[in-house]
Amino acid sequence: MPKLNGVIETALYVDDLARAVAFYEHALGLEILNRDTRFAAFDVGGRSVLLLFKRGATLETVHLPGGTIPPHDGHGPLHIALAIAADELAAWETRLAEQGIAIEGRTAWPRGGHSIYFRDPDDHLLELLTPGVWAIY
Repeated sequence: MPKLNGVIETALYVDDLARAVAFYEHALGLEILNRDTRFAAFDVGGRSVLLLFKRGATLETVHLPGGTIPPHDGHGPLHIALAIAADELAAWETRLAEQGIAIEGRTAWPRGGHSIYFRDPDDHLLELLTPGVWAIY
């Protein structure tokens, strides 16, 4: 069987793209790779891309010079986890507090990793997690 090498893109759907872009740029310090009226793409650690799509803006096939992208969309609060270094957990907690972002939960995992949970402006649950959460991380 051919093997998969990883997850490259993760998508969240947002009601107000400008508000969401501001949150991810300013609160989390992510850099925009590409943006138009229906989406924004962010570099996450130089290894993956976080896509924010304006909810309902991708319900039609997108035609590009190189091919097509089929319709997609999502509803409701979703969850993503972002990797952080163990020695930066406290700095992230401070950063979130300075941005007025409430931490909703904390977990110390049996393998030794730690997670903190908070919400973006569209009520998506974001998790920052340190190594030791999964057997592979």
